Amino acid sequence: MGNAECEVELQRVEVQLPPTKPFLQTLKSSLKETLFPDDPFKQFNNQPLSRKLVLGFQYFVPILEWAPTYTFHFFKADFIAGITIASLAVPQGISYAGLASLPPVIGLYSSFVPPLIYAMLGSSRDLAVGTVAVPSLLITSMVGKEVNPHENPKLYVQLVFAATFFAGVFQASLGLLRLGLIVDFLSHATIVGFMGGAATVVCLQQLKGILGLVHFTHEADLVSVMRSVFSQIHMSKKKAAFFWINALAPLTSVILGSVLVYFTHAEKHGVEIIGHLKQGLNPQSVSELMSTFGSTHLMIAIKTGIVVGVIALAEGIAVGRSFAAFKSYHIDGNKEMIAIGMMNIAGSCTSCYLTTGPFSRTAVNFNAGCKTAVSNIVMATAVMITLLFLTPLFYYTPIVVLSAIIMSAMITLIDYQAAIHLWGIDKFDFIICISAYVGVVFGSVETGLVIAVAISLLRVLLFVARPRTSLMGNIPNSMAYRSIEQYPKAIYIPGILVLNISAPIYFANANYLRERISRWMDEEEEKLKCSQKHDLQYVILDMSGEYSSQNRHPELKLQRFTNEHEHVTAVGSIDTSGISMLEEVKKIANTRSIKLVLANPGGEVIKKLHKSKIIDTIGQEWIYLTVGEAVSDCNIMLQACKPKTKAVECEAADDQV
Repeated sequence: MGNAECEVELQRVEVQLPPTKPFLQTLKSSLKETLFPDDPFKQFNNQPLSRKLVLGFQYFVPILEWAPTYTFHFFKADFIAGITIASLAVPQGISYAGLASLPPVIGLYSSFVPPLIYAMLGSSRDLAVGTVAVPSLLITSMVGKEVNPHENPKLYVQLVFAATFFAGVFQASLGLLRLGLIVDFLSHATIVGFMGGAATVVCLQQLKGILGLVHFTHEADLVSVMRSVFSQIHMSKKKAAFFWINALAPLTSVILGSVLVYFTHAEKHGVEIIGHLKQGLNPQSVSELMSTFGSTHLMIAIKTGIVVGVIALAEGIAVGRSFAAFKSYHIDGNKEMIAIGMMNIAGSCTSCYLTTGPFSRTAVNFNAGCKTAVSNIVMATAVMITLLFLTPLFYYTPIVVLSAIIMSAMITLIDYQAAIHLWGIDKFDFIICISAYVGVVFGSVETGLVIAVAISLLRVLLFVARPRTSLMGNIPNSMAYRSIEQYPKAIYIPGILVLNISAPIYFANANYLRERISRWMDEEEEKLKCSQKHDLQYVILDMSGEYSSQNRHPELKLQRFTNEHEHVTAVGSIDTSGISMLEEVKKIANTRSIKLVLANPGGEVIKKLHKSKIIDTIGQEWIYLTVGEAVSDCNIMLQACKPKTKAVECEAADDQV
């Protein structure tokens, strides 16, 4: 290329290496950033020991923090909200217990102890604790395959308690170890599709109660359910008299349905009813729980616990954060995991099955005007009164009403508008959503979940393995350089190829990037051959993200930064495979008499480039802070250098290496 013969003084930018830190200090810093991004120990700084103890208790038991300032005004609001959600909790608890193939009274037990535990440990003011449909369906789907709940109900209940215990241990462990990032693998698209599919299956399974079918499948897929319906359609027609019962409001439906059955003696004419509900508070279930630890079915309990635990966490935390945003306060995700985990551990020891914060109950709590978690205590008290005195009143409650309650709650989870929204924004997310839905509806709940998570992980792998590279040009009347595809008015500089790499460079994408950069060179040289005015002489690899506000321009309508010197590095890290890739690209460029230039490598990247000595190969003078500076200097070189044949340029380039 002959750059060595051009008497033009380059504007050299001294590369600033970040200070060297000991390995243990770097490891400690990385772990702290990974596990403690919210810096929870900041409040303990410069505090006396006594104060640190108080703050520690308040951190793990949040009720100790807000209870001293609790007022009667708050209690009035929480009391109304608590009574309101209790009217929903009682019929829903009974209904969802049936969905989990458990005795109805266990659904009531699960709305008594867990809310009390959460009120003490939870950080959300609005979350209303209770049983939920999707985990209930998961439990009966997974545990029911191992032990039939009708043939061996005692063992089935024991395994459900064990699954709840392991779910709680798993949830609390995630919170204590601050590993909530595991829940993040359930993307929004995954949850939308999974919940929609599960809601569809739940609604279909309620056809048993709605149609009054006796023999119904235990499978959770669409084909099995519809086969059961059509094979018994003649039976359902005989029991059409009570189809009109509808869940206008859960408690109202229960009352009206029970009264109707009582006065018409419908139970004698084929209408299924709840029957006897055991009166009294939760019995302990530690002995049942312990008996499963040596059982041959222990692994299914652990597997079920982990799966339903993750789903319950995802729903509970997402619901809590959503309603916290409405009131402009923050909830601690790790505290929520600990709280939800501890309430499930306590619940498993007191005849409860899995609970979390369902959306429907939390929405009612929020709209009823709750102020604090005391609304959960009020709800639990109302359920306690029900268990002690009111359970006989539910004897005549028809199963059809409970099925209608579940269906009315589940229909709201089939969020087709969210799916349409995903299609408009991100087609890949839409595919994940539909895959989860189809997997649940036509396969099983576990199948749908596995498919959705697998596709989500595949997307992450594709993003890492095939990072986006783009050709960049200059925005007129500015020093900003942006993708020519995104900004068609961006000006291309002949003889200078500016490429942006938008991901860290790892072993997974190093080969692809080498091949992609070579292909950019080939394409660029083909285009320049037609003009016969310039040869490709410089390849600038832009390793930065967006530029600072000093490069703002009317064309750039989406600016994220306000600090004049702020840069975001896209290539935030590089491994040894990435370094080898840069060495190979440098060699490829040399054989073509092209100079390789780097713009704005990040701190970690420049440190590794320095240690690997590749900086000396590229040349300190060919590393710039911005693309603008790099292009400016390369342009000066282009104007000052005399045209040379390729042979002469190659010799000059070889002399410089």
